[in-house]
Amino acid sequence: MTASPRLSRSRPAPLDPGSGANLRLTDRQRQQLRQWSLELAEAPQWSGDLPVALLEPCWLRLERVRVERLAGLLPPDGSEAAPELVRYRQLCQVGLDDWSAQLQCWQEFGSDAFQQAQRRLWQRQEQGNQGWTLSCYLALLERYRRSLGPGRERQLPLLVLAPPGREAQHQLIWWPANREPIGHTCP
Repeated sequence: MTASPRLSRSRPAPLDPGSGANLRLTDRQRQQLRQWSLELAEAPQWSGDLPVALLEPCWLRLERVRVERLAGLLPPDGSEAAPELVRYRQLCQVGLDDWSAQLQCWQEFGSDAFQQAQRRLWQRQEQGNQGWTLSCYLALLERYRRSLGPGRERQLPLLVLAPPGREAQHQLIWWPANREPIGHTCP
């Protein structure tokens, strides 16, 4: 029996910071973003109907989606959040070597479950997810919710989609009303 390849102990790669300065938008797209920002400004509270803008630069397509539909349209990769792999990383962080950590996870979760979690992680890494991880998705929701608090400047999330099949990552840009956008990276 041989040890499996080393699992990544690092956090998922953050989304590119994207300043928005080099974002090429048509006048019509800028108008749409202003309109959605106004819609957001008038929203009385957090709801699943709030807008999220998705931009596909290759196709010059800008689309408004409801925040409650975002995960369905752009499923975040949660493979690194599998309990088996989280436990494995915890064991390694407290000083266990890779093989001992793996053996302990096999005892706690069963070897089949642990290996299935590994396979899912490796498949997602091979397929690529352009940096759109579960932690990035949850960070977007958290920041979006907080922005609706009293005295906060509301900002529209604009997700610039990377071309499929490439190593590039999606960019998350926060689009405030009446100003240029600012970049953001997920934690």
